[in-house]
Amino acid sequence: MEALVSLIARTGAVACLECGKCTAVCPVAREDAGFSPRRLVEEVVQGRWEAVLVGGALWSCLTCRACHERCPMGVDYIGFVRGLRALARGRGVEVPCSHSGLLETLMRLMARVDAVPERLGWLDGELGVSSEGETLYFVGCLPFFEVVFSDLGFPALEIARSTVRLLNAAGVRPVILPEERCCGHDLLWQGDVEGFRKLAQANQAAIRRVGVRRIVTACAECARTLAVDYPAFGYELGAEVVHLSRWLAEQDLRFARSGARLAFQDPCRLGRHLEEYAAPRTVLAALGEPVEMPHSGRLAHCCGTGGWTVCGAVQKRLQRARLREARAVGADLLVTACPKCQIHLRCAADDPDVTERVPVQDLAVLAAGALLR
Repeated sequence: MEALVSLIARTGAVACLECGKCTAVCPVAREDAGFSPRRLVEEVVQGRWEAVLVGGALWSCLTCRACHERCPMGVDYIGFVRGLRALARGRGVEVPCSHSGLLETLMRLMARVDAVPERLGWLDGELGVSSEGETLYFVGCLPFFEVVFSDLGFPALEIARSTVRLLNAAGVRPVILPEERCCGHDLLWQGDVEGFRKLAQANQAAIRRVGVRRIVTACAECARTLAVDYPAFGYELGAEVVHLSRWLAEQDLRFARSGARLAFQDPCRLGRHLEEYAAPRTVLAALGEPVEMPHSGRLAHCCGTGGWTVCGAVQKRLQRARLREARAVGADLLVTACPKCQIHLRCAADDPDVTERVPVQDLAVLAAGALLR
């Protein structure tokens, strides 16, 4: 109970006015009339928290932070949800996991001190990397996504190769850690704080050992986790964390600009979590003709799921709605800067009943393909 009282105070949940603005903008509530962020806060604050911990609503939240953009009292709703999930896990509540829990199993295996997976098989002779330097490329879980989502044609490792090509084009031979683990994002947002800490501690030791000044990642979730959550939990990396989109926007690289109309899917972790909206659009403008969907920037709609928890009919409808928006503005390509966004949108487009098909591509792959030598 003490932990719950602390969570309510820390996140400002007690200040909730019950105005319902969070529910009005919540993407899940838009598709599921039974879901309400305001109601979840009310239930907990008024003492009915045990039912919340075992209920499905706690795991349906996308933690996309759209609610925070509208809350007049600044309630940290996603921090509230994350804290509740940790309490639920501590009480032995069964956590829902998509993909039969395969990805969570991989993450927990990586959290073991003696479990160092082989991660560098995707590097080829054309890619320039180094064992030391100022810049580290944090790859994330792309090597695992390549296998798990191969049926979607998701070019996970091509994102990694493209990132290195872009760094090389700017004269950077990045350090890539053979002992790198998952950043821990998903375990943290599922309430597995202990698992997250193990991954963070292992990554911190590996990163500080090479002594880099900058960490570049092409994953919005890795960027958020390394830049925000590691320091918050006491794992200082001693280096600036930069998402690839911002790094690209600051370079003087030359691209072959096409006439393709490019819509951008703002990843929640890059946009509302890290406040990075301009950089990816700067890069898009150098590659083609940017077009904005009705819901973009701070008002961008989530791709439909976070942390590999719930992924069902509601999430599928959210993804299809996003594809319809891209089609409606005449986009030739829907570009994103988060592997999960691409996985989920490709999955929705792969459904034989879907007519709102728009090709989906990663910003790194698109930019690397347009590089002028």
